[in-house]
Amino acid sequence: RDEETGNHMHRVAHVSRLLAQELGHDEQFCDMMYLAAPMHDIGKVGIPDKILLKPGKLAREEWEVMKTHTTIGYEVLKDSSSPLLRMGADIAHSHHEQYNGMGYPLGLRGEAIPVVGRIVAVADELDALLSVRPYKLAWNLRDALDHMRRERGRHFDPACIDIMLRHIDAILDIQEKFADKMKPVLCAVPALKRGVA
Repeated sequence: RDEETGNHMHRVAHVSRLLAQELGHDEQFCDMMYLAAPMHDIGKVGIPDKILLKPGKLAREEWEVMKTHTTIGYEVLKDSSSPLLRMGADIAHSHHEQYNGMGYPLGLRGEAIPVVGRIVAVADELDALLSVRPYKLAWNLRDALDHMRRERGRHFDPACIDIMLRHIDAILDIQEKFADKMKPVLCAVPALKRGVA
């Protein structure tokens, strides 16, 4: 539904596999992580375009609708007989949880958040920061990394952030290989978080 950011899924998949590998997970897990990570936003198929593609901040009611993409994605995938799709369900459900318990939809904290969600949260957020979206300009690398460091132990699993920082050159190679082929646009709100109006 959003062709301009189609490579986002490829970048998140590759970075998620890298993080999983460096966390010490076995090859089978890492391969599943690579295939399941692109399902993180599958629930957005249930979000109306007027909200999903809105330039600028969302109104409070719109933001509450947007947040339901986590639960929608989980419900679509959770009853599959496929371990891959069930991992996708866990990712969809948990990739907006925060390490300090302030995320959504369940307010999980720390290691209560599935590791697949903690991994994709880092891969997804860094990519979102560095990308142009209908509601924001791309951040420069220094500001993006400063933001990720500040959120270590608050929004993000510290172990995932530490790995991301150690392997930032490899991550930037992934960014370059799967760069979006799009023209820069002027956006109403040059910030990552839409929040509420």
